[in-house]
Amino acid sequence: MPKVVIVGAGAAGMMAAVAAAEQGADVVLLEKMDQAGRKLRITGKGRCNLTNTAVMKDFLTHIGPDGRWMRNAFAQMFNTQLMDFFEQRNVPLVEERGNRVFPQSGKSLDIFLALINDLEGRSNVEIRKNCAVKSLTEDRHGVRLQDGTTVRGDAVIIATGGLSYPTTGSTGIGYRLAEDAGHTVVSQVPSLVSLLCEEKLPKELESFVLKNVGLTVTRPDGKKLYENFGEMTFTRNGIDGPIVISASRQVSRMLNSGEKLIAHIDLKPALSTEKLDHRLLADIDANGTRVFNDALRLWLPAELVPLALERLHIEYYKRLHQINGAERKRLLQFLKNVEFTLCGTGDYNTAIVTQGGVNTKEINPKTMESKLVPGLYFAGEVLDLDADTGGYNLQIAFSTGFAAGRAAAQPKEE
Repeated sequence: MPKVVIVGAGAAGMMAAVAAAEQGADVVLLEKMDQAGRKLRITGKGRCNLTNTAVMKDFLTHIGPDGRWMRNAFAQMFNTQLMDFFEQRNVPLVEERGNRVFPQSGKSLDIFLALINDLEGRSNVEIRKNCAVKSLTEDRHGVRLQDGTTVRGDAVIIATGGLSYPTTGSTGIGYRLAEDAGHTVVSQVPSLVSLLCEEKLPKELESFVLKNVGLTVTRPDGKKLYENFGEMTFTRNGIDGPIVISASRQVSRMLNSGEKLIAHIDLKPALSTEKLDHRLLADIDANGTRVFNDALRLWLPAELVPLALERLHIEYYKRLHQINGAERKRLLQFLKNVEFTLCGTGDYNTAIVTQGGVNTKEINPKTMESKLVPGLYFAGEVLDLDADTGGYNLQIAFSTGFAAGRAAAQPKEE
């Protein structure tokens, strides 16, 4: 049977090893760190959102740059097959809001243990830790390690991940191996990451959470790039949270190229501008003797009051019955559209995934085999594939790993 060398013992690499071993191949799984699956064990804040139960058509819309490329891999292992895989290995699963699937225990460790225990129980799998790969061999069917030794096989699967969370071992070595083999690698930027604001934010806002707000991101000319509703958080120098992280997928490449964008936050998305104006008039009429900085609590949480006072240019101690029409319109505009200039993103230390990677046009979508170098395969985040939060990215890793492992294990025709 063929010997398969797999570089990287993350989600994609471990799944590739299981798939290849099940086909009878001899597998050597190489991991540069002293432990396998480090990123997998911290994913989803330690809870591991391993997939999403969305139907195929909807699932593909959450993947870029071309979700349709994943159809063939998903035909081999999609969400239901992945769930069966772990449940058969004694990991009960639970589906939560947004069709997100987690281990019932709420522990990523259980997903990791299911994979590593499977591999360690197989006589045809060898796991080598502290084995950093330096380069591919000339025939691309083996690798040279940093210590000078060579590991040869009949096929090599590169599953080294991207650049996100570098402390888990993600250094981008897979991109260099791909380029050395002649592949085109799309430039990388952090994705699913916080966004940085040009404006200095009041210290009261740091770590403050806004729930049920609207977020729209536009170019300076008003062209809409992203729109969503949900929860967000202010950081020391920007914004974070679920809707912001989702927005970053659409705008990270622009921001990292130096472009500036505008974030518009609707603090009262349940009310139209007209209805909110009617409410303001009623509140002003009922609270006419209250001073402005105190009365702002009628419409805003305390943490947002300093920002409102800074932006609105209305005298702090002005009575509400003294507020004129222009000032009321400024208040109305603030409540419906707080603007921040976006000037960058968080770095790879906080990015959940990497956008960019090995050009999928050069990869066989059924087998994950290079179209340029027979016997060389790619799986997981090293590919130019990334997706929204919600279990989509891990499903890509597991599905591409499964397809690559199964294909690499097939005897090659002489």
